[in-house]
Amino acid sequence: MPESSPETHVIDFRAAEQLLAARDPRGAIRLLDSVITAHPENTAARLLRARAFFLAAQLRPAELEFQIVLEREPDNAFAHFALGRTLERAGRSEEALRHFRLAAALEPRPEFIEAARFAPGMGNGDRDPGSPDRDPE
Repeated sequence: MPESSPETHVIDFRAAEQLLAARDPRGAIRLLDSVITAHPENTAARLLRARAFFLAAQLRPAELEFQIVLEREPDNAFAHFALGRTLERAGRSEEALRHFRLAAALEPRPEFIEAARFAPGMGNGDRDPGSPDRDPE
């Protein structure tokens, strides 16, 4: 087995991106495991591995990776959205809605707003994202 180096980790990361694009999440996970072992602080690698776990239907590992990303980057709208999708797929809709709303508040992309279930024409500040059942006053 060739020795690991920063260069091989970059190559493995790029190859993992290609495997994920080719719908081989398990192959991507195998490559990313060594990258993350060598560079546990690498948020991009963790986010890519979280996506791979999600696509491989490994929801608990995906959730944990997205949470690590959000601990480091609490304003990462995509990580909130993806964690919401993971929780939703796991049947945890209320928890998912909180992350969808955070994603939409951080970055009002159409898919984030739709997932957050904000009413058309309602401003993002009208509801408390932490209390989805509270009626606006």
